[in-house]
Amino acid sequence: MPALSHIRVLDLSRVLAGPWCGQILADLGAEVIKVERPGAGDDTRTWGPPWMKDAEGRDTTEAAYFMAANRGKKSVTVDIARPEGQAVIRALAAQSDILLENYKVGGLEQYGLDYASLREVNPRLIYCSVTGFGQTGPYAGRAGYDFIIQGIGGLMSITGERDDLPGGGPQKVGVAVSDLMTGMYSSVAVLAALARREVSGVGQHIDMALLDTQVAMTANMSMNYFASGKPPKRAGNAHQNIVPYQTFAAADGHIILAVGNDSQFVKLCDVAGRPDLAKDPRFATNPARVKHREILVPMLEDIFAAKPQRFWADGLEAAGVPCGAINDLAQTYADPQVQHRGMRVELPHPTAGRVPLVGSPMKFSESPVEYRSAPPLLGQHTDEVLRDVLGMDDAAIAKLRAAMAV
Repeated sequence: MPALSHIRVLDLSRVLAGPWCGQILADLGAEVIKVERPGAGDDTRTWGPPWMKDAEGRDTTEAAYFMAANRGKKSVTVDIARPEGQAVIRALAAQSDILLENYKVGGLEQYGLDYASLREVNPRLIYCSVTGFGQTGPYAGRAGYDFIIQGIGGLMSITGERDDLPGGGPQKVGVAVSDLMTGMYSSVAVLAALARREVSGVGQHIDMALLDTQVAMTANMSMNYFASGKPPKRAGNAHQNIVPYQTFAAADGHIILAVGNDSQFVKLCDVAGRPDLAKDPRFATNPARVKHREILVPMLEDIFAAKPQRFWADGLEAAGVPCGAINDLAQTYADPQVQHRGMRVELPHPTAGRVPLVGSPMKFSESPVEYRSAPPLLGQHTDEVLRDVLGMDDAAIAKLRAAMAV
């Protein structure tokens, strides 16, 4: 059985950070009920092109972006601005273990759907709020977007080419990394709260902020700042603390070199036909190589440029020196290791036939990840959830529809 097959999640979140958390929980077996606005749904449903294709290769109305973060969920459309809709959410919350939401601070209070209100309905509820800046502090009322958070949180100050080189300047990461990492931290947080509930018998409110996550994930770069008093700067593909650990141009392409210790540097020098470099006191240890980076790296650039990429890849791999190619996503999904690990899956979909999706990286020996269903159509499961979870009959559901609450 999947690890969370006994857990129900009420997902009131949209876009990426909250939905990413919900998808992780769905992959782990939880029943995830995604609440969306009638007629519109999650904002990302319209974030195309590209759109998913049907069996004839024609565009559907399903945006690829939405499909990335909503696998395994049930879609229920509820208008929370209407009293009848609020009553539906309260009833669902009463029978849920976890609630995810990413409304602005205080946004759900006006509907009686904030933590304080729902705790009265279900004291065991774990209520996870995801915002840009958190529930408290001078920025709490601001809207938070990943791009802005990458800037404020310091990530863009250490991402991109060096300022003194062509193309230098601030650069965001190619995916919404603060959103994704906040979704992951949120998953850890709600699972920790579940474990705590087993002891205490009560739920709690979790306050997750993109900015907090972004600051936390600067990790060793923040420690470099704390230790030196100097904010790290952009270094392109080079590593701040390890040399050589960057890309090099071979005669016919590029290769990534990741020399993590002194013995690997000795092996690199042997493959390069320059064992003398490993004996040079300026380069014999990693601290020495970091100190003399500006001398060593140009020497290595000349060495790598003299031979083709295949020579370096084969030689370094055989010698046990970490290296790798720079793939585009087509090459990544064609890679035999990626294929072996099942990182592309396909699931049946009501309008697209079968849709490809990115697999989960979690591999369990006893409670494997479960791919139950493709991301849902808007409102696909409204009647099912109202009937099966809340016990409503056809007349009650029809009454809600007549009131435009669902």
